[in-house]
Amino acid sequence: MSLAPPLRVRKLQMTLQEKAKASPTYRFYSLYDKLYREDVLAYAWQLCRKNGGAAGVDGQTFERIEEEGVERWLDRLAEEIRNKTYRPEAVRRVWIPKPDGKRRPLGIPTIRDRVAQMAAVLVLSPIFEVDLAEEQYAYREGRSALDAVKKVHALLNTGYTEVIDADLSGYFDSIPHHAVNMSLARRISDGVMLALLKT
Repeated sequence: MSLAPPLRVRKLQMTLQEKAKASPTYRFYSLYDKLYREDVLAYAWQLCRKNGGAAGVDGQTFERIEEEGVERWLDRLAEEIRNKTYRPEAVRRVWIPKPDGKRRPLGIPTIRDRVAQMAAVLVLSPIFEVDLAEEQYAYREGRSALDAVKKVHALLNTGYTEVIDADLSGYFDSIPHHAVNMSLARRISDGVMLALLKT
């Protein structure tokens, strides 16, 4: 069961999405201030907490943050973002065994960075979601691999005869950051937000 966004966060997302849909060439100029909103960070925390996961390089766990007080912890994070002193920590690298005996690297950000990243996702995804093709299923809210399989099955039943499956091996290890930054700048003119996304 998914965790529904609070009303104010949902209204923010709907406003951003409606503007993006109505104006396909519009560049959003005021986004950074949305990252440190209390409701956005609180919801980002809830989503990250629900996902769980191990501690990052700082050793900080969800349980320890809860013991010390989530609200105070979120206030400190909001203050760092607001004052533009927030800097992401290094990512902890672990190796996950694969069925073929090889290992794949996995990066584990700190919980602080996960919450900040999730806040950015909450603000940015409604803008970029409207630009994605209907056929895209990966990494989209409300869509899964099973949904993609169902769609392929439906197309096969209507007369299509070919399926092309592609997997870009190690893509995230060699992602072209310059091209990604250019794509982000196509919709975002908020220089502070763009600078944060580059870090």
